[in-house]
Amino acid sequence: MSDRIPDHFSDKGPSHYFDVDGDDLERLGSSPREVSWTVHGASVNADSDRGVFSYGRLDRGTSVLFDLVPTPPQSGVFLDIGCGWGAIALSLAALSPAAKVYAVDVNPRALDLTAQNASRLGFDNVHASQPNDVHPGITFDLIWSNPPIRVGKEALHSILDTWLNRLSTNGVAYLVVQKNLGSDSLADWLRGRGFAVDRVGSRKGFRVLRIVRSQ
Repeated sequence: MSDRIPDHFSDKGPSHYFDVDGDDLERLGSSPREVSWTVHGASVNADSDRGVFSYGRLDRGTSVLFDLVPTPPQSGVFLDIGCGWGAIALSLAALSPAAKVYAVDVNPRALDLTAQNASRLGFDNVHASQPNDVHPGITFDLIWSNPPIRVGKEALHSILDTWLNRLSTNGVAYLVVQKNLGSDSLADWLRGRGFAVDRVGSRKGFRVLRIVRSQ
């Protein structure tokens, strides 16, 4: 294996939801950085680390998502797709302490960070796991996600097919997608898959899409 660190491990790299090799993480090392943010009046902080998306900051897309989505319901079963160090999952847990929040990623350091951050904050309603470890019978009332657009169209479609088809009957998903990375074409693809898609709003080059099952 090459000694070069993969591009998606860059401190400022945009990619996430990658299957990572533990040797790569070991070579990259660990240097935690705290990130603080506010969402719908709730103040949250968490540790980020090298090798995990959005190291040392709240990324712009997730910030736009927080600005434009409505406050989540107080209870239900929620999902964060591609959780990274846990910004979305932790925010859902802070806003809806009676909800059960699933956070999925394939990066082991991301999952460890999300679990550790949740434990430190006292959020025992957060469950961080590999995607395949979420019981197939579980459905979701709410999904918030900054999906991993840069994994490529085929991989992204597979990820979204897996999780959006597990929306509950009245479930709703909110995705934030960069405009120049295909937010409109993704919306059209989702409509072709049988979902109703509306644009919640646009800001800073991102669009937030609202997705529900077609009636």
